[in-house]
Amino acid sequence: MEPKTMRQNTSASEKRIVEQLDFGPKTAKRVAWETWELTVVGPYQVEVTNASYGFEKDDHAYVVGVDERDGVPVPAECECPADVHRERDCKHKVALATVGGPVVLNAALAFENDAAPSSDGLPDSATTGADALKTDGGIAAVASQSDESADTCPNGDERCPGPDGDDLPCFDCFEVADERGDAR
Repeated sequence: MEPKTMRQNTSASEKRIVEQLDFGPKTAKRVAWETWELTVVGPYQVEVTNASYGFEKDDHAYVVGVDERDGVPVPAECECPADVHRERDCKHKVALATVGGPVVLNAALAFENDAAPSSDGLPDSATTGADALKTDGGIAAVASQSDESADTCPNGDERCPGPDGDDLPCFDCFEVADERGDAR
């Protein structure tokens, strides 16, 4: 029985993109082994994050510039030290070309920063779903208590119902109730 070989699932345009880059087998292996997050952050710009670093991944995120060569979008430059100080292309550019491929590269070329204002109620600065979900810095409204002397925070925290209140108190009021033995 003849062993089966893995089928390559790359289109002609993907091959043309990768052919524009200069990298070695070590870089190709690292790109294949590591986990990548790609975000179009501006016209001709994609943030490439090495998510293999887990909670430290923000320290391993670099913006890669996208250029068009012979009608093909390709990663052109990266702000990482490896791309700045070495002659060969860095793993971030290779990851953008292979993992993101033509879809992400074309999205970076088509990105328009000055989109027309929409009527969806989102702030104009919201460019991603995460931006749209950010809080506005306000505080939660607290219902007023009728008997304020029994249910007020001795520290003056208007969000705290006090040590005898029905809602979750601030830390200081919780300690007072705990010392009395009636903490919930």
